[in-house]
Order: sequence, then structure tokens, then C-alpha cells
Amino acid sequence: MRVLIIEDEKHLSEAIAFLLKKNHYTVDAVYDGLDGYYGIQSNIYDLVILDVMLPSIDGFEILRRIRQEKNDVSILMLTAKTQIYDKVQGLDLGADDYLAKPFANEELLARLRALMRRKDKPFESSIVMIGDVSFDKDRLEIFNGSKRIKLTHLEYELLDLLVSRKNTLTSKEHIITKLWGYDTEAMDNNVEVYVSFLRKKLSFISKKVKIKTTRNVGYGLEVEEHV
Repeated sequence: MRVLIIEDEKHLSEAIAFLLKKNHYTVDAVYDGLDGYYGIQSNIYDLVILDVMLPSIDGFEILRRIRQEKNDVSILMLTAKTQIYDKVQGLDLGADDYLAKPFANEELLARLRALMRRKDKPFESSIVMIGDVSFDKDRLEIFNGSKRIKLTHLEYELLDLLVSRKNTLTSKEHIITKLWGYDTEAMDNNVEVYVSFLRKKLSFISKKVKIKTTRNVGYGLEVEEHV
């Protein structure tokens, strides 16, 4: 799951990023309102943590613009402003939740989990079935009967992406952007390496679920029913 932090207090942004990475989120951070707005427009983020007081344009203006553009990315407003008027303005402009500074780490994580549950399906299980393979998103593992194997963070992100796009081929470019972001030195061979790692783990668990490659197009999950 990829999160964009738009927060001009660099120390706070770095602390939030460290917390989220420890909890298996992929994180990018920007410190300017316009950079944040353009980042949201890339459509690679599952969730945005948005400050109100920002250089260039403030968080309210970012909200107004992206909601006018029909962008429904989940947004948690994170700000020192605690007056009712500010909270109402943020929610009316399209924020999904509002958390005032200072905050407890546990509350921030709980609110992010709640936002993602709300965006997917109410009370959705963390375990996703792919053919005869169970994909446990909370434990970062896949299993089938007594066979169980852990995934690294990037393997988890890759499988989660392929599952979310199970009826669509996913290009190397899209995988690079989703897993490593725009400002990265990751290349096609990085994708090939992690696809290979994930293939081996899937083959250990099941003979039915495979990652298929379509040359010059991309990758997709395939479930073979008669194996």
C-alpha cells in the first residue's frame, strides 16, 4: 500500500514515514503543496496524509482541486488546527478523516486502517483467496493448507498490485512507479527479479496460481483450474 505524506514540517514527516514503513506501508513524502497536488494526480497512491498549512497552496485548496477532478483517493487531514470550523471545512471539501497534532502513533495507524477498510469493503477480511492460495495481507504471507511462506515487503506490494489488477496486464513501468515511485533508479531488471522471487514462492504453495508474462506488455495472475 503506497502512502503520500504532504507535510512541510520535515522532522514530523520523517517520523511519520518511519512509523509507516515499520508497518509495511510504502511511503513517499513531499513538503510543498503543489508537489503534493501533482503527486496525487499521478494516481499511484492508495492514501494521502495531508497537512493544511503548506507552501505554494494549502491543504484545503489541494482538496478542492482533486475532488473537483473526481479523484477519490482516501485523504487524512493532519494539522495543528483544531477549531471546529477548520474540521468542518476540511470534511466538506472532501477529506475522509481529520486528525489534529499532536497525535498518538497508534491512533494514526488505526485511522489509516479504518480508511482503507472503508475504501475497499466494509469488514473485508485481510485474507484474499487466489485460486487455492490464501494471501494474508496483515501477516505478509501466502499459504495453502499446511504450506505457508512469508513475503518480503516488495513481494507483498507486487502480489497486492497483481491481485488488484487480476483481469488486467500490468506493465513493468506501472510496477516500478507503484513499488518504487517516480524518483527512483529502479529498472526493468528490478521488476524481473521480484517477479522471479514471487513466482518461486507461489510455485512452492500451489501449482494452480502463476504469474504469466506477455512479452512487451506486462504481467498478470493466472489461475489454472484443471491441474
